[in-house]
Amino acid sequence: MQRTLIISALLCGLLLAGAASAATPTIDARQANQRARIHQGVASGELTQREAARLRAQQAHIRHDERVAKSDGVVTRRERARLQNELNQADRTIARQKHDWQQR
Repeated sequence: MQRTLIISALLCGLLLAGAASAATPTIDARQANQRARIHQGVASGELTQREAARLRAQQAHIRHDERVAKSDGVVTRRERARLQNELNQADRTIARQKHDWQQR
């Protein structure tokens, strides 16, 4: 009985560890921030509809890459770095588009 309890506790621990390693709270927070920046840019007129559509497509691509990285239950250091690089590029693109001469 005690042996079964120990084995089940170990299995639960392994499952929780696997779920924790697939968590990407920093990436999720950056994505939420970028979505808010795009929305604010459209509302203020800093972004045209075409610019906003391209930025949203870029965000969708990043979300897709994140889902692929999480698909095996573990987000490796390399996958995390790739996602961060994609977010860095998106951040620069948002800033550049919001501060260009085009306005709606």
